[in-house]
Amino acid sequence: MSETKVRLHIDGSHASVTFESPGAINVLSSAVLRTIGAEVGRIGNDRDIRTTVFQAEGKVFLAGADIKEMSEFVSDRAHDYAVLGQGVFDDIASMPCVTVAVINGATMGGGLELALACDFRIAVKSAKLGLPEVTLGLIPGWGGIGRLTKLVGPSRAKRLFLSGAAVSAEEGSHWGLVDEVVNSPEDLRSRVTAFCKGFHKASPAAVRLAKRTARDGDDTRAFADCFHEHDSREGMAAFLEKRPASWTV
Repeated sequence: MSETKVRLHIDGSHASVTFESPGAINVLSSAVLRTIGAEVGRIGNDRDIRTTVFQAEGKVFLAGADIKEMSEFVSDRAHDYAVLGQGVFDDIASMPCVTVAVINGATMGGGLELALACDFRIAVKSAKLGLPEVTLGLIPGWGGIGRLTKLVGPSRAKRLFLSGAAVSAEEGSHWGLVDEVVNSPEDLRSRVTAFCKGFHKASPAAVRLAKRTARDGDDTRAFADCFHEHDSREGMAAFLEKRPASWTV
């Protein structure tokens, strides 16, 4: 199995993180996780970036963790692997920009956990999503149980992480697991582009603070913190003056 490559491309206010593994399947080894973490850090430090997509080349989005690597683990090494993955995915969830997982195929285990760390998920209708770890005598170790439960509720979440079964993108959309479904991989690019553009009228500072509130629940503090930002003055002035706002980055 070849090592999955991680490619970052930045085009103005939009970033894309692409996984590719020519002739093989995309998996999340320790090395790949570290690379993802480094690229996420680069994006987070670039205040010009408004939206980021995580996508993949090939027939799958991400097949999950690197089973070959894990087969040699003892408990301490497994703990380190879990801490590494949780840290990277927590960093994705904490990114100040809007994040979208673009799912073009099977999204399993750690792949689904990464997608769950994003704000939104757009998938081809033929895609399958699941947490099959229990069929290997394991459990999801990168925050997926908690994020899935929060997103779709405990009963539906347990159907996935206690059985190892997968759901289609269409069924996942009924659950709230998938935000939008498209007919084919060819439809993904245009739909994702239009979807991301829908967030560009929003203040970058307000998006960052709203995402923070979604994580910590402290909307009172975040509302007050808005008034430390230039964007709040500009946004209200633009409204009163009946003109488009000009956001700082």
